[in-house]
Amino acid sequence: MSFVAFILIFIVIVLASLPIAFAFLLTSVLPHLLDPSFAFNMELAFRSIVSGMNSFPLLAIPLFIVAGEIMAQGGISEALFSFFAYFIGNKRAGYPCAVIVTCLFYGAISGSGPATAAAVGSMTIPLLTKMNYDKRFSASIVAVAGGLGVIIPPSIPFIIYSTTVGVSTGDLFIAGVLPGILIGLCMMVYAWYYCKRNGEDRDRLTENYNELRKRGFLHQLKISFPALLSPVIVLGSIYGGVASPTEAACVSVFYSIVVSVFVYKNIKIRKIPGILCSGVRNCAPILFIISCAVGFSRVLTLMHVPATVEQWMLSTFSSKIVILLIINFVLLIVGMFMDTLPAILIFAPVIYPIVTAIGMNPIHLGIVMVVNLAIGQVTPPMGTNLFVISALTKVPVLDIAKRAIPFILAFLFALLLITFIPEISLLLVGLA
Repeated sequence: MSFVAFILIFIVIVLASLPIAFAFLLTSVLPHLLDPSFAFNMELAFRSIVSGMNSFPLLAIPLFIVAGEIMAQGGISEALFSFFAYFIGNKRAGYPCAVIVTCLFYGAISGSGPATAAAVGSMTIPLLTKMNYDKRFSASIVAVAGGLGVIIPPSIPFIIYSTTVGVSTGDLFIAGVLPGILIGLCMMVYAWYYCKRNGEDRDRLTENYNELRKRGFLHQLKISFPALLSPVIVLGSIYGGVASPTEAACVSVFYSIVVSVFVYKNIKIRKIPGILCSGVRNCAPILFIISCAVGFSRVLTLMHVPATVEQWMLSTFSSKIVILLIINFVLLIVGMFMDTLPAILIFAPVIYPIVTAIGMNPIHLGIVMVVNLAIGQVTPPMGTNLFVISALTKVPVLDIAKRAIPFILAFLFALLLITFIPEISLLLVGLA
């Protein structure tokens, strides 16, 4: 069976709306069914499903998801937003910029783009609308900034990438900090331009800002400090060598419970079991997809797909710049039609040998890949963040997508810088 036919069959199965996990599983056993001499049989396929979960780093995924669920209901996003708005709320585009910074910090808690968009958007979009910002503009800024949730560590896609290609999860987490900040700054520049061009309701803004200032800095710090401390504890324990990413994820769960139940008191203890069950429901499909994708990737290897693609790319294109542009273009298109995790599981093993052949650091590749796929979270037809924000605001998906175009262009500009200036991703890794 040729690998072209293999890939085409997989695409047909996915387009038939079969769940992606079953698409992985069915396609993995198909070569053996058509050719009994093929090495990867049914027994090995199901064994790979079980062994695919036998990974210590993967334990971090359900733990970070549960921590995000708890903090989403614990008032963390509101405390973060109020703190940042306290300092920049009286500046031009101060409140939209505070939304972006809040998404940056909340991404350091949840590790998920849609979770960041939902938690921050549910609180900030009504507030921005109340201050007479256009509702579609408010929705678009949260939808795109929510994508920072998978770039700022801890990031679930980084964990998947690290286990797929065998690089350090901690190094990926460190490498994601500066790219995430750069993307946030690029988005803030457009938000400032938009507000300068379209104006702001200064009376409403001043009124809301004065209410924040009346509370005083110490009061605001007291309210926000536990929320601000959360990413410091999680990431500090990883970067300080005190805990592995998985152990830090466990710390994150316990810290989120303490803060949400005993500090902010937005969650009752009796609700914790229900939140844990919700976290399990959210992470179980992800883990099943990962386990089924292990067999799929092994079939790709047995069929020499990565080696064939690598040989074709290197023999067709001699310029490193052209190869990187093609990889970015392919990943952007993939992100428009496929969720982030399956895209990493499918394409990382294929792209990895190509970029290593041209001298690209695998950590750098991981950042570039996740940034590309984060853009896919806000581009139709897949655009998970668009659907999340549309459900919150009742604004049509296409209306949000149209208003999001300038923010996406800012994202793309940052992507080009990240792609062709490796030091943006690797500087902190070298210092760690």
